[in-house]
Amino acid sequence: MTLSGLFVPLVTPFDTDGTLAADALERLACDILADGATGLVALGTTAEAAMLTDAERTQVIDLCVRVCREHNAPLIVGAGTNATAASLEAVGRLRDGITAALTVVPYYTRPTEAGVLEHFRRVAAASPVPLVVYNIPYRTGRTLSTETLLALADIPNIAGVKHAVGALDDTTIELMAARPADFAVLAGDDLYAAPLLALGAPGAILATAIVATGAYASLVSTWQDGPIGKARDLSNRLAPIATALFAEPNPTVIKAVLAAQGRIPTPTVRLPLLPAEEASTAAALAALERLAAQ
Repeated sequence: MTLSGLFVPLVTPFDTDGTLAADALERLACDILADGATGLVALGTTAEAAMLTDAERTQVIDLCVRVCREHNAPLIVGAGTNATAASLEAVGRLRDGITAALTVVPYYTRPTEAGVLEHFRRVAAASPVPLVVYNIPYRTGRTLSTETLLALADIPNIAGVKHAVGALDDTTIELMAARPADFAVLAGDDLYAAPLLALGAPGAILATAIVATGAYASLVSTWQDGPIGKARDLSNRLAPIATALFAEPNPTVIKAVLAAQGRIPTPTVRLPLLPAEEASTAAALAALERLAAQ
């Protein structure tokens, strides 16, 4: 399986009483797909998955499976922790209607790269769906070399990587030059999505796209199909939005913007996250207004 196009990670909206706002989540999912996204990502970092109950996670998955089936769209679901045994249990609970599992590099414990490879060998062998490895060193504390990333690409049932290393570094360039054709390197850093797409990434998983889905869908397609001038111009116009939305921990500013737009009922996030500052929300809304005016 080859993954391509724009995948949008969903927030988890909450009502005024703090419970999951299922109707708002469904509307948001449908709107994103109608606006040009290829598929959705459920239970990622943007969804505050770690702060949800098991029942809420099940509710989110059931809703997203139904929406994606109705729209004939792929669904990626976050599944996995820093423990191999728990990750095996998580992928074992995945159900029909899920296209792939977004599985993070083991965090906090900081295993060796050999340990990372063995972890993913076991999880991939047990998973009923292909894995997308989530490579995000600033959250996990484990940097992966080009050799390790290419070794991951050789493991059966690993379809690709969400590459979010916070830079366009040597490893990224080497990976893009040497990756197998059937291994999808998906841009995972919103601010660095354009350069990775320019290097040949077939798609992206971008939280910022939740508030500007059509523009980000166009960003992916124009870097793939041209014209390049349009792709460069759009990349430059979208960069301030990514900066503004990540001025505070994800998804605090995104939820504040969505609430201000009336797309979700509240900007509520769960501790240890705190709501976005008014200044950050205003700056993000102003960036979106400038994009609309251009």
